[in-house]
Amino acid sequence: MSWLSKLAEQQITKARLKGQLQGLEGEGKPLPERPGDAFVSAGDAVGFRIMAEAGVLPEEITLKKQAAVLRTHLATLTDEAARKTAMAELAQVEMRRAIAEESRRAFLKG
Repeated sequence: MSWLSKLAEQQITKARLKGQLQGLEGEGKPLPERPGDAFVSAGDAVGFRIMAEAGVLPEEITLKKQAAVLRTHLATLTDEAARKTAMAELAQVEMRRAIAEESRRAFLKG
């Protein structure tokens, strides 16, 4: 478990014991489907959700969404030249996403 996950768990436990998690919006309802969270740690997923709810998204998430749109568009193309251009654009976005993700990991390591 990463230090961020441990910190999040400690804060959640502390808030629960103080009764600060009672009466919150959505209490008693199932969690929304977030299949993308399966690819990140629980601590990162919590951080990403908090930022998203505040209207802020990390660059890697923005790029991940952009890549998904590009993949969908690529699947519709039949012209080889257009496919080649779209694949090059997708590769650029994926490379930028990987760099952003690695930068976040390096930052969190210390």
